[in-house]
Amino acid sequence: MKLLKRVSPGRLISLGFASVILIGAIILWLPISANDGVNVRFIDALFTSTSAVCVTGLIAVDTADTFNIFGRTVVGFLIQIGGLGVTSIGVAILLFAGKKVGIKGRVLMRDSMNLNSLKGIMQLVKAVLFTTLCFEVVGTILSFIVFVKDYSPVKALGISLFHSVASFNNSGFDVLGHFQNLLNYKDNVLLNLTTAGLIIFGGMGFIVTKELVEKRSLRKLSLHTKVVLMMTGILLTVGTVLLYLTEDITWLGAFFMSTSARTAGFSTYNSGNFTNAGLFVLIILMFIGASPGSTGGGIKTTTFFTLIKSLYSTAKNKHCTAFKRRVPNDVISRSFVIFLLAMGLVCLNTLLMCFIEPDNSFIQNLYEITSAFGTVGLSTGITPYLKDLSKLILILTMFVGRLGPMTIATLWSHKDKPSVSYSEESLIIG
Repeated sequence: MKLLKRVSPGRLISLGFASVILIGAIILWLPISANDGVNVRFIDALFTSTSAVCVTGLIAVDTADTFNIFGRTVVGFLIQIGGLGVTSIGVAILLFAGKKVGIKGRVLMRDSMNLNSLKGIMQLVKAVLFTTLCFEVVGTILSFIVFVKDYSPVKALGISLFHSVASFNNSGFDVLGHFQNLLNYKDNVLLNLTTAGLIIFGGMGFIVTKELVEKRSLRKLSLHTKVVLMMTGILLTVGTVLLYLTEDITWLGAFFMSTSARTAGFSTYNSGNFTNAGLFVLIILMFIGASPGSTGGGIKTTTFFTLIKSLYSTAKNKHCTAFKRRVPNDVISRSFVIFLLAMGLVCLNTLLMCFIEPDNSFIQNLYEITSAFGTVGLSTGITPYLKDLSKLILILTMFVGRLGPMTIATLWSHKDKPSVSYSEESLIIG
C-alpha cells in the first residue's frame, strides 16, 4: 500500500488498464469462452481484450463466430469498464459499498477524466454512471425494435444490449457474426440514427452532457462545452459532405460513417472498397477523434481546435481567443505536444507496419494504425490476416490511444519542475 501511494496517478491508471486487459485476455483464452470446436490463440485473445478495454473495435477474430455467450458477455463487460474507465468503476464500487473516497482516489479520477480540478468530482462520477445507464437503456430499447425483426426476442435483446453498450462507449464491436458489422442495416434509418446518437453523446464527454442538462442555456455554458459542440457539428458536417462526394454512398451512409469515424468503428459500408480520397477523409476524422472526458480517443476535438485557432492567431499577431475568452498559453503548448506525440506514434508504427506487411498498401497500413490510435475500430479488412508482430504493434497503439500520448509520455518521470530557471535567449526559426 505504501508503494502504491508513491506511484504517480498516470502510472496507476496505466497499470489498472493493463491489468484489466491481461485478466480479460486470460479469460477469453480459456476454452469456457469459446464456441465448440474453436481454439483461440492467446495473441488473438489479448488483441480482443485490448480492443474491448480500449473501446476500439478492431478484431482479429469475429466476436460472434469465436466466442460463446459467456465470452461475448466478458467482451461486453470489458467494453463497459474501458468506456467508463477503470478508476470510475473502482470509485463506483466504493460509493455503492458506502465507503468514502480519499484524496488519492479523487486525484486518480481527475487525471483519468482529464479534469483541471477536484471540485465536484464525486458528483460528476455519479452523473457519469446515471447518464451511462440512461443512454444505454434507451439505446437497447430502440435497437431491440430493429433486431427483433430478424432474431428471436431473447437473442434480439442480447444483441441490442451489447450493441447499445458498444455504441455509447464508442467501441465498434458487434455480435452479428461473419464480420458483417452493420452492413445489412445500412438503409435502416432507426438503427442508424440510434447508433449515431449514442456515438455522438458518448463522444462529446460526460462534462458536456452534464452542463447541457444543468444549464440549458448556450450563454451559460463553459468555453470547453461551446468548443466541443461547435467542433462536433463542424466535423460531422464536413465529414458527411466529403464522404458523400468521394464515395458512392447515400447521405445517411455518409453521415453514419462520418459519425462512426469519430472513434466508434461501426460500419454500414465496407471501407475496404473506399477510394483513397475517402479513406484519407476517414483517417483525418479518426486522428482528431472525440472530445476530452469521453469514451473516445484521438487527439481530441479541443486539441485540434486549439491548434487551428493558435496558428490563425499567430498569423494575425493576436492573442488566441474563442467565444470572448483567451486560451491559456499552457493549453496551447500541451495541444502542440499532444499533436506531435500522436503524429510521431502514427508515423513510426505505420513505418513498422510497412516493413512487416509489405503486401498491404501504404494507405491500408496507415488506416489501420490511425484506427487503433483513435480507438476507432474501422478497418479495410486486413486485421485478421496480419502477422503476430503487427498485431502487437496495434495492441500497443490502442493502449496508447486510450490512455492518451501525454499520459504515456509522463510515465517516465513524475517530478516537479526545478525551482532554478535559466535566462532566456532568442532562437532563429522558420
